[in-house]
Amino acid sequence: MRGRLFVSLVVFAATLTAVTWAATAAGASKESRLLITAIHLDMARSYTPKAPPGATDDYHCTVLNPDVKQNSFIISDQFFPGSVEDHHAILFLVPPSLAAEAEQANDNGNGWTCFGESPIPDTSRSQISNTPWLSVWAPGHGADNFPKGTGVPFPAGSLVIMQVHYNLLVGDNPVKNRIVLHTVPISTPLLPLNLDLLPAPPDIPCPTGVTGPLCNRAASLANLGQRFGQSSVAFVDDLERQCGRNPADPPEGDSTSCTSQIDNSGYIVRVGAHMHLLGATLKMVLNPGTSQAKTILDVPNYNFHYQKAYNLTTPIKVSPGDSVQVTCTYNPSLAQELPALRSIAPHFVTWGWGSSDEMCLGMIWSSASLPNSKYPV
Repeated sequence: MRGRLFVSLVVFAATLTAVTWAATAAGASKESRLLITAIHLDMARSYTPKAPPGATDDYHCTVLNPDVKQNSFIISDQFFPGSVEDHHAILFLVPPSLAAEAEQANDNGNGWTCFGESPIPDTSRSQISNTPWLSVWAPGHGADNFPKGTGVPFPAGSLVIMQVHYNLLVGDNPVKNRIVLHTVPISTPLLPLNLDLLPAPPDIPCPTGVTGPLCNRAASLANLGQRFGQSSVAFVDDLERQCGRNPADPPEGDSTSCTSQIDNSGYIVRVGAHMHLLGATLKMVLNPGTSQAKTILDVPNYNFHYQKAYNLTTPIKVSPGDSVQVTCTYNPSLAQELPALRSIAPHFVTWGWGSSDEMCLGMIWSSASLPNSKYPV
């Protein structure tokens, strides 16, 4: 599917605890008994977030070693935030082929700042897809239990990078996060999950009556580059082009949308939404503007502090040639109303890594064939 978005991460040493037990579904045979392993990964020490000059956000990446000795499937996971500074987190899979590179980037447990598109510093664009997302966490998002009959492949020797976006508008205390992964052997007859990320570029002017130097889009983008590097501005331009817009003069307003094409046959089994603090609504529609149009996710009252991914009761079949449109709307007046944003100078809001910037991101998990919803996991 076109329209993938990739972000960055942070690195540390981790403590590891693994617990294994057998689970059998009610009425299931011995053959369906599953060996489930719980892997507990804790940061070895706390991290104190530090924002770049002029910024109020820090993205930091931590390498966690789950000591995986056999090929497995992840069937669920959970990120446990250590403090209110945690704005969101993404877990990335580092395959064995990139494990040494990730450990080198770890810098003896100091980790790295990871604004941008790639978890591992200096990783080429062609390698980004080799560090796929395992899971994403945001406030309100508890355990990630993947749809029954599905799992995320987890090769032996893999590492996990935990990228955390820290919001210094709410504090700058030392933070220690942890995660738990539940895995089953790769021999378990599960369907691999594939995650597609469908972004759309926000271009939100300052509200009527609100003025300031950064209410000019070009000035705001220059400020974005000062805070997070020029690659962040290039990313905005790339996203505008990807959605068929002129990066120098995109449409402005309190809403945005972008349509992505589906490349492979399969079934959508799980969906999710992500915006920042100005987000009001998010909708994803399959084959918009046609007689086959179908809403696959509708969040009419988006709440940043209650974000979740949703397993579909009835998977949705898709084929090459189908398309998915993601549409987001915003309430820009919240920038002057929310305590977390009132201290920020008024600015034209674009896609950006900061809490005072915005995103519009639809997430779709799919499987190649129809999962067995009666499977124990």
